[in-house]
Amino acid sequence: MIDLRRVAIENAGAIIVKVGTRVLTDSRGGLDHRRVGMLSEQLCRIADTGRQTILVSSGAVAAGVAKLGLPERPQVLARLQAVAAIGQADLIQAYERALAPSGRHAAQVLLTLGELRRRNAYLNVRNTLHQIHQLGAIAIINENDSVAVAELQTTFGDNDRLAAAVSGLLPAALLVILSDVEGLFDGRPEEPSSRLLDVVPRIDGSILALARDKLSGVSKGGMFSKLKAAMQATSYGHSTIIAPGRDDQVLDKVLAAQPVGTLFLPHPRSVRGRRRWIGSAAPVAGELVVDHGAAKAICHQGASLLAVGIRGVKGSFPRGSVVSIQDLTGQEIARGLVNYRSDEILSIRGLPSEQIQAVLGKCPYESVVHRDNMALAAEEKG
Repeated sequence: MIDLRRVAIENAGAIIVKVGTRVLTDSRGGLDHRRVGMLSEQLCRIADTGRQTILVSSGAVAAGVAKLGLPERPQVLARLQAVAAIGQADLIQAYERALAPSGRHAAQVLLTLGELRRRNAYLNVRNTLHQIHQLGAIAIINENDSVAVAELQTTFGDNDRLAAAVSGLLPAALLVILSDVEGLFDGRPEEPSSRLLDVVPRIDGSILALARDKLSGVSKGGMFSKLKAAMQATSYGHSTIIAPGRDDQVLDKVLAAQPVGTLFLPHPRSVRGRRRWIGSAAPVAGELVVDHGAAKAICHQGASLLAVGIRGVKGSFPRGSVVSIQDLTGQEIARGLVNYRSDEILSIRGLPSEQIQAVLGKCPYESVVHRDNMALAAEEKG
């Protein structure tokens, strides 16, 4: 029988570990330095295998709340961001001290969603993480809470999604999400009849329905958030493990391929390279509505989008923009880079490719969106 966990470890050239506020805080609500130390030691052992090792760590707000002696987490956005900035200093210092005995440094990387939406910045972040690894340091990533704002358009909302997005930067990775529970159960974790799931081949509606979020004064995550992150990472071709963060040897057990937590297998049709960025990170500048024939050709025949199949254009955008491709019901079927401006597409919609020259005076491309520059919605959903 195939040891799926062993395969996941052996195929991983990089391991991304996400640890949340619930795991990192002590009984008083402050930063648990013992936990930081134990995780850091195990991260160094992973790095010693030659794998690129990245930690996505929450805890800045909790560290700031404890440092300032505040009675509770602030509710006002500006104050919350200021507390995060104060706590971030303590957080990175704690990791630096914990990594130092193993001869490694902590490299602080603060990100917002905008960095991964812009193609150049997306590549710059990936290159920076590579160089940090080459220098023998461990990247400690957190959302840049001190500049991010509450709206969903400009913030990850939680570090589970951030960790999944970071995994999308790397070609062969294993995402490990450390939780305050042992993994995914088929019922409520506190119920004796509930069973821990060892392996989940595919995340679908029935798996998402198993999530049971808990309210917390200091954490924005929850099992549903972790499952959505796992869905995103597995769509990239990455195995994902949701594991018990309070197990003192959890990362050692993961590295040894022991049966800890729940393993989620990668989707066989993973999204890679530029299409990964198009489908999940790039900002959408407009919409193209296509007829039934074009939708079928795109979804089932691997076809490019031709002008003849376009029925509507929404928004104003230049050539090279990312657009949402939708069927006649308004359902998004794909996203892609357009070869023409929005006003040009309005002029040639519904026309065969051989007529583009007569209308525009030029025909640099036969397709409006080439298949190589397109990411199907089905791929993104896993």
